[in-house]
Amino acid sequence: MSGKLHFYNTISRKKEEFIPANPPFVGMYVCGPTVYGDAHLGHARSAITFDIVFRYLKHLKYKVRYVRNITDVGHLENDADHGEDKVAKKARLEQLEPMEVVQYYKDRYHRDMDALNNNRPSIEPQASGHIIEQIAMTEAILEKGFAYESNGSVYFDVEKYAASHHYGKLSGRKIEDLQSNSRDLEGSEEKRSPLDFALWKKASPEHIMRWPSPWSDGFPGWHIECSVMSSKYLGNSFDIHGGGMDLLFPHHECEIAQSVGANGVEPVRYWLHNNMITLNGQKMAKSLGNTIMLHEFFSGENPLLASAYSPLTIRFFILQAHYRSTLDFSNEALQAAQKGYSKLHTALVTARSLSTTFGQENSEVALKFERWTTELSTAMNDDMNTALAIATLFDMSAYINGLKNSQEKHIPSKIQFDTVTELFSAYFEDVLGLGSDGSSDQSGKKLDEVMTVLIELRSKAKEDKDYATADAIRDKLKAVGVTIMDGKDGADWQVDA
Repeated sequence: MSGKLHFYNTISRKKEEFIPANPPFVGMYVCGPTVYGDAHLGHARSAITFDIVFRYLKHLKYKVRYVRNITDVGHLENDADHGEDKVAKKARLEQLEPMEVVQYYKDRYHRDMDALNNNRPSIEPQASGHIIEQIAMTEAILEKGFAYESNGSVYFDVEKYAASHHYGKLSGRKIEDLQSNSRDLEGSEEKRSPLDFALWKKASPEHIMRWPSPWSDGFPGWHIECSVMSSKYLGNSFDIHGGGMDLLFPHHECEIAQSVGANGVEPVRYWLHNNMITLNGQKMAKSLGNTIMLHEFFSGENPLLASAYSPLTIRFFILQAHYRSTLDFSNEALQAAQKGYSKLHTALVTARSLSTTFGQENSEVALKFERWTTELSTAMNDDMNTALAIATLFDMSAYINGLKNSQEKHIPSKIQFDTVTELFSAYFEDVLGLGSDGSSDQSGKKLDEVMTVLIELRSKAKEDKDYATADAIRDKLKAVGVTIMDGKDGADWQVDA
């Protein structure tokens, strides 16, 4: 698959070659957060997954419009059609205006996503800013006969839709099974069927977030906002829709029904879903008390954490697994990720500052470069297999370290080595987003300077036959993960993996 990009399309349940509708332009919509609390590791995985898709598509020279929404209204407790709005509930508990809550947690979400080195989306619409459009789509669905009004609320008629369309095509659910397994729930007495979902909800007297509509003063349902905002900015049919596996049903299934019901066309060509993160094999959830917020990872202030972890360590940890596989969190796994990330980052710093004796054009190096190029593109073209891409980067880092330590027999020309460095940088920094914001590079330069001083002090101690001091410097550096290597041309050092 080195030459052609393939995605696993959830709706077809197979890998398909990616062919955008209007190349080189690509439209991608991703479900963003409901901003009533801080971001956790699950938010990070989804954001990083689709940041990688965004980055790699741009690497392939596509012009990408990436839309990721902010949900600030309509998302009720338990993802249901009854109960309190999640944002409004937080506002009530904190004695704040709902939009104060939205602004506060939106800013904190951006802070955490920026720290993880995620690109901002091209457009980041908010549900509350598109009420008029949500009312208009609800009216269109009513006109097509796929919805009905009940006591000031409007509900999508799932059974009516299923009579002429395939409801459940994305999730694999059958309407017959859904009907037999459904039961009346609190607040569902307005519905013709428990399967029906709200397009518009009449606001109760105590409900703060409300807008006028042809049916009542109320607010939009959770599902319709994504149908509206995706079609507004990407058209009625667009290339990619992404989100977490937990959104597949009912949220994304309902999106399809709404969009087809209103516009008469399939809204999405490729559906992509990232899997969940678990803790000791158990899903992370607030109700289970095992959720760790991102800022807690960065500070280490959570009893489940052995230490603090840098944002790019978290990013590397997530990218070590394929986005469709379950990823299990542990401190051991994060510590291993910390070492792995440090090794690759150090290799890049080394490559950019390497002062060695380069040779003539080397055919073996040319073959290595060709193999690495093929491996990296093949990995990413095969449904974004970042784990395999990282494995190739480790192979490249071993070669770079071999040159630094004068242990590599295949010596490149300067031009050849520059192409190796450029390839490593293109995937490590640009595609995988593991490059630093500059502070790490500065830290790397400072570390180089400090190590130069320590090596000079150790060499002076050896000249003075003060072997105790020389050995103490070596042993103390070893204890913190830095190995001193004595060679014929003097001493060198490396950060241990």
